[in-house]
Amino acid sequence: MGEKYFPLDKAALEKLSQQYPTPFYFYDEKAILENIRRIKSAFSVFPSYKNHFAVKALPNPYMLKILAAEGFGADCSSYPELLLAEIAGMSGENIMFTSNETPANEYKAARKMGAVINLDDFTQIKFLERTAGLPELISLRYNPGPIKEGNAIIGKPEEAKYGLTREQIINGYSLMKDKGVKRFALHTMVASNELSVPYHIETARMLFELAVEIKNKTGVRLEFINLGGGMGIPYKPEQEGINFEKLAKGIEAAYNEIIKPAGLDPVGIRTEWGRVITGPYGWLVTRAVHKKDIYRKYIALDACMADLMRPALYGAYHHITIPGKENTPLSETYDVVGSLCENNDKFAVQRKLPKIDVAADADVNSEEAGDFVIIHDAGAHGRAMGFNYNGKLRCGEFILRKDGSIMQIRRSETVDDYFATLDILRLKDFVV
Repeated sequence: MGEKYFPLDKAALEKLSQQYPTPFYFYDEKAILENIRRIKSAFSVFPSYKNHFAVKALPNPYMLKILAAEGFGADCSSYPELLLAEIAGMSGENIMFTSNETPANEYKAARKMGAVINLDDFTQIKFLERTAGLPELISLRYNPGPIKEGNAIIGKPEEAKYGLTREQIINGYSLMKDKGVKRFALHTMVASNELSVPYHIETARMLFELAVEIKNKTGVRLEFINLGGGMGIPYKPEQEGINFEKLAKGIEAAYNEIIKPAGLDPVGIRTEWGRVITGPYGWLVTRAVHKKDIYRKYIALDACMADLMRPALYGAYHHITIPGKENTPLSETYDVVGSLCENNDKFAVQRKLPKIDVAADADVNSEEAGDFVIIHDAGAHGRAMGFNYNGKLRCGEFILRKDGSIMQIRRSETVDDYFATLDILRLKDFVV
């Protein structure tokens, strides 16, 4: 069972919020670095290993720069994500470009940067050749269909729009080989937020067996195999996180059983984990501003689903704690909500929590604010999925540096930002 922690106490939060009002995201650099080093140590058993951080999880160049310094690469799915990786100091084959239904200009950008292009469809081989030219190294994304179960978040592989079938994979490598491609890689992505170690080991085994089949049928020898992302984190306190040593040893056993006897050793191992890298070490820090007592009790925050949409989109659980009340009895049952004009704007439904004090209860002449509310495990797919519906402005981001200092790495949006893409000056000439 994991303990949920937050690195600042209530007094430190009060001091920070005086300069930077809530809501905001907060990350712990030291904890992220320790996590990265555990993963690298566990996977050092392979001839080579690299994680290409899924930029979609936390698209901030400050964070990417920390990861790059630890030898991590990036997995990008758009031109802006490619630019973020480049700005952070990642280059060439440290970047994988895994997109789908990709426009020609983005292929051209990836080619110019020397990124590893991971093709999502058989037809994209010729499309890439025609629009940007075939690089020396290409990866193909495999969709195993009904032979591999997905999970509740990502769905069944046979219903997913991603990847090539087994037959298309074989034909794809043959075609690329005939067209002069010299280096080859394989990739898949079949689950999301999966906490089962055996599931991930079985995924590796599936890819290793496919690598042998590819070699036997096409003569193509893979340079590396990307096991994809989908590594889960324990959002609930009672859940256990992934044991990286156990996972690596299980994958190593499959490697020794399948890859080595086939004469394919060495093959590099890659992953594209995002959530498991930063997810547990990021928090949405918000404050209780209102309460409402009708058919249920509600606590309203100064954040809303525009800041964190996972609970509304997936029904996802995010643990909630109240600084200064960590040991207070969970005497109340609340729906914890935001101010968006959507009824699913809820961070928690019927959640047992301590009694929460709100700003609206303060004396009219008092400057007293409501309780801080910490929403845990928001360090991936949190701020990244924000949006501006209802004209909501997305919050900023801060990082607790390993030396104990706090740094703003993204400011909150302003009204000027919201209007920046509108040509207001021409409105006066718009006749209706």
